[in-house]
Amino acid sequence: MHVGAANNGGLATRSCEATLSWGAQTVVVAPGTWEVDLDAFGVDLGMGAPVAAFQVKKSDSECCTTYLLYSLQKPPRLLRTLTGGSSFRASDIDLDTRVEIWTDDAAALDGFENLAGSEFDSLPPVVLRFEDNRLLDVGPQFQPHYDHLIAELKARFEPRDLKDFNSSDGRLAAGTASTPERMHRLRRVKIGVLEIVWSYLNSGREKEGWSALRDLWPATDLERVRAAIVKARERGVHAQGDGVAPPAHKKKRATIYDLTMSQGDQSEVVSPQPILLRRPPPPASQLGVARAETSVDLIIDSAGKVRSAESVNSIDADLIDAAMGWKFIPAQRGGQAVASRTRLAVSAKR
Repeated sequence: MHVGAANNGGLATRSCEATLSWGAQTVVVAPGTWEVDLDAFGVDLGMGAPVAAFQVKKSDSECCTTYLLYSLQKPPRLLRTLTGGSSFRASDIDLDTRVEIWTDDAAALDGFENLAGSEFDSLPPVVLRFEDNRLLDVGPQFQPHYDHLIAELKARFEPRDLKDFNSSDGRLAAGTASTPERMHRLRRVKIGVLEIVWSYLNSGREKEGWSALRDLWPATDLERVRAAIVKARERGVHAQGDGVAPPAHKKKRATIYDLTMSQGDQSEVVSPQPILLRRPPPPASQLGVARAETSVDLIIDSAGKVRSAESVNSIDADLIDAAMGWKFIPAQRGGQAVASRTRLAVSAKR
């Protein structure tokens, strides 16, 4: 597998592509695109075969990326294409042996109510999972995650601003008789209300979502905006799915194979391999100063994403923050991706 710049004969045009190769054969995945990122490799997404998952952005002006899922059987073939999210990330955040795809509804929200997607503080997540080759919305199984997000959003409201927004027409159209400062405050409230409603809807709680809308939106504009939300969601990420999964009962915890020890079943596990490791530069005061290696203990889920990171022999908060964004080909046991604990030595030298 290779992801990188395409050979276009010059430097005037930014052009990237990815290829999958086996033996003397090659499949070009994303020719002539603005940006290509390998999100996951060798991961079981519930599609009957391990996959390579690519994020592709055709131009810098696009709000969203396309998620291409290729089987790693020979020859590789495109299994599914997902669109409409600002980004996609396969991970098993609760370590229950099942991998979800985390994205958002960027295409539906960009331009909604004349608001740019970049104005939203945190686009409410959409959580998807393949089960028997069916793409299910599993947001209802992650309600605590949404509850935390909703609580943070509500805490940002200033009572005066919320009261002013409730007294507005809801549309906040350009040219409305109001000072720029007041209009900015009202737009921030409007965005927060939409994020709260979308969070309830994305977690399978329509009743609570529409109740929040009634409580927080101007009553004179309520029916209009509710109809607009329904219409926007119909063209969003959810429209590509095959159904909604019910709330989960007790989840099964994944076995985490400890590769820092070589005993028992651990000897049968192939260690995770890095896809992307970015190390923060040392502070300016330490540039050019030799430093010892730092060992970092990582828990890597079966999608190759870091679930926790801990320094073994030093304290380096910047390194730990960076490590949480690292990506790996996950550990393998018997041809299946598994969660693992591994130790990585990181040098501070350039």
